[in-house]
Amino acid sequence: MNSTNKPLTILYRDEWLVAVDKPAGQLVHPANHPKEGDLVTMKILRDQIDHRVYNIHRIDRPTTGVLLFALCRDAAKALHRDLRHHKISKTYWAVCQGTVSDQPWECYQGIQKEDNEPIRDAHTSFHCLASAYPPCLADENSSCISLVEAKPHTGRYHQIRRHMLHINKPIVGDFRYAGIETSQHLGQLLGTGSRMLLQSKSLTLRHPVSDKQLTITSPPDPFIAKLFPEYSNH
Repeated sequence: MNSTNKPLTILYRDEWLVAVDKPAGQLVHPANHPKEGDLVTMKILRDQIDHRVYNIHRIDRPTTGVLLFALCRDAAKALHRDLRHHKISKTYWAVCQGTVSDQPWECYQGIQKEDNEPIRDAHTSFHCLASAYPPCLADENSSCISLVEAKPHTGRYHQIRRHMLHINKPIVGDFRYAGIETSQHLGQLLGTGSRMLLQSKSLTLRHPVSDKQLTITSPPDPFIAKLFPEYSNH
């Protein structure tokens, strides 16, 4: 294994599946136009366990958390089918600046991946888990940060990030949608640097062989746990 590639934390493994806690900054699979220095979770895991792996879903490069792979083609086909039919439930944690509704809410804002592509239906359920008032934000326009749970019911491009932007609450560290200057300033104040605070917290699925319900959960992202210590053991 390349010395720059730290071993991945394996959250679950059996004969057919393996799930890891993906670090920020890694691509799930090789890019169409790879760059020198790219770290690819799929390759790192393959070398770590010395076994071919099949990626089941994707999370963005700056996103951390649960990432599922199959260890055989048949299991991959079954899981891809379940994913298409929305039979795999995903839960994310996101930190945004400012307050959000204390009541659960839904977002149905359609998403267009590229300017020349159609707008596609998208649906995410949200609710606020906690709010905090870090002293470092006392002089800011919004002195509060909020921890939000998001459950996407569709799998559109940057869905959670864009739905948070839709309510004018982009995710902390989301350079693309929150802006470079804002993200750098807030990251410096909070001590989170250039990190985007979005985590794939859990996946719930039917096991492709046993047919039993399986929930795989990642430990709280350390930056999120630091900002919301009451959730450090969730």
